Amino acid sequence: MTSSHQGRHRVVVIGSGFGGLFGAKALKRADVDITLIARTSHHLFQPLLYQVATGILSQGEIAPSTREILAGQDNVKVLLGEVTEIDLEARTVTSDVLGRRLVTPYDSLLVAAGAAQSYFGNDHFAEDAPGMKSIDDALELRGRIFGAFEMAELAASQGEDVDHLLTFVVVGAGPTGVEMAGQIAELSHRTLKRDFRAINSRQARVILLDAAPQVLPPFGKKLGERTRRDLEKLGVEVILGGMVTDLDERGIDVAYKDGRSERIPAATKIWAAGVQASSLGQQLAAQSGAPLDRAGRISVNPDLTLPGHPEVFVVGDMIALDNLPGVAQVAIQGAKYAAKSIRRRVEGKPPQPPFKYFDKGSMATISRFKAVALIGRVRLTGFVAWLAWLGLHLIYITGFKSQVTALMHWSVSFVGRGRSERTTTEQQIYARAALQRLRGGAADLVSTPGAYDRAQEILEVTRRAELEARALEEARLTDSGERGQSLEQKV
Repeated sequence: MTSSHQGRHRVVVIGSGFGGLFGAKALKRADVDITLIARTSHHLFQPLLYQVATGILSQGEIAPSTREILAGQDNVKVLLGEVTEIDLEARTVTSDVLGRRLVTPYDSLLVAAGAAQSYFGNDHFAEDAPGMKSIDDALELRGRIFGAFEMAELAASQGEDVDHLLTFVVVGAGPTGVEMAGQIAELSHRTLKRDFRAINSRQARVILLDAAPQVLPPFGKKLGERTRRDLEKLGVEVILGGMVTDLDERGIDVAYKDGRSERIPAATKIWAAGVQASSLGQQLAAQSGAPLDRAGRISVNPDLTLPGHPEVFVVGDMIALDNLPGVAQVAIQGAKYAAKSIRRRVEGKPPQPPFKYFDKGSMATISRFKAVALIGRVRLTGFVAWLAWLGLHLIYITGFKSQVTALMHWSVSFVGRGRSERTTTEQQIYARAALQRLRGGAADLVSTPGAYDRAQEILEVTRRAELEARALEEARLTDSGERGQSLEQKV
C-alpha cells in the first residue's frame, strides 16, 4: 500500500476505547502518522463502570486521559470530535465538536467506534432508565441510586410511602446487570445500613429482570444457575421471562409469557439489556454493500477489512464475524492484528493469515468475594473466581497510579464497608436530559468564532462605559465620606 500524498502513510483511528487505543499503541514504531479521533478525551475501562455508579471507584481511575496515555508516542495526534461521516471514495473522515467541523484524510482507516446501549426501538426509555456505556451514564446512575435513599429518608420523615423510592430494577441479566444488581444489594444491606434514621436501607428491594430464561446465558446453564442462587442469597429478586413493555419516572411495566402483566413501582431503573453497534456501521454498509446484522454490526472479511476496501479495518463491537462476542479482548486482539497488517503493508511485506480470536474466558462478579468465571472448559465460582476477576481487571486498568488507587478503594469497599465516591449532585441526574431538550444540544450554548468576535466588539464598548461609571461612583463615595453612612444619617 502506498500513500496518495507525498510524505508518510496516514492512519486515522476512530475511537479511544480498547480497539482504538490498542491499535494506535501497536503502531508506535511504524513509519506512519496517526490521527486518533474520539468523541471523549478519555479512554474508558467500561467493565468497571458499575463500580463508579455504586461509589466504589472514581471516574478518573477507569477513564484516564487519552492524551496522557499516548503522550510518549510521537507519531500520534489526538483530536476531540464525533465522527459524523466517512467517505470511502475520497478517503476522508469528517468530525464535529460543538459546531466545529474537521475533515481528515487517510491512507488507512481503523474504525473502532464501539457500541451504544440498545433500547430495542424504545429510545425514550433512556430518560428514566440510563444505560451503562459512558461516564455520563455512571455518574447519572450514582446520583439516582444514592439520591433515591436520600429522598426516601425525607419522605419517610414526613410519613409518606417510600416503597417505590427503595425499589431498584436492573433490566438485563448479563454480566453488567448481574454486577450492578449485586452491588446495589451490597450497598443497601451493608454499606448504608447505619446511615439513615427514618428508613431501613436493608429493606430496599433490588430486582434483576430479563426476558431470557436464565441468568448469564453465555456462561452456560450451570454457572447461570449458580449465579442466580448467589444473587437471591444477597436479597436480589431474580425475575426471568419478563419483558419490559413500558416505563416512566415512577415505575416499569412487565409482560410475561403466560400473558400476565405487572406494574412495578420503582423510581430507579438501570438498563443493561442489549447493545447497538455505532451508526457509522450503517454508513460503511451503504457505501461498501457489506450486510449488517440486527445489532447493526457490519460483516467484514477474515482479515478484518471492509469488503472492497482493503484500506479500511473494522474491529471490536462493530463487527459481525464468526460469532465473536462483544468483549474487550475481541477489540484488543483485533486492533493489534489490524495494526500489524498496516505496518506490514507499509513495509511491503506479505499479508498475515486471517484473524483468529484467542478466547481468554469470561468473568462476572456477584458480590464481594463471589464471582463466576468461564475459562475454556474450566468453570470457577466463589472466592477463587473473585480473585481471578480481581487480578485480571487490575492488570487491564490503564496506568500504575490508577491501579494503586483502585486497589486501595477495593480494599476499603470489600474488606470494610465504605464507599469513598458517594458525592452526587442534581446536575449529574438532570443535566443530560436538559441538554437533549436543546435543538442543537450543547452546541446551542457555545458561540461560533465569528459570532463571538462580533459580540465581543459590542460588549467592549458597553462594558468600558460601565466600568468607567463605576470607578467614578466609587471615587465620589470615598471623597464625600458617604461610605458606612445609613440612609437616615445621610438625610
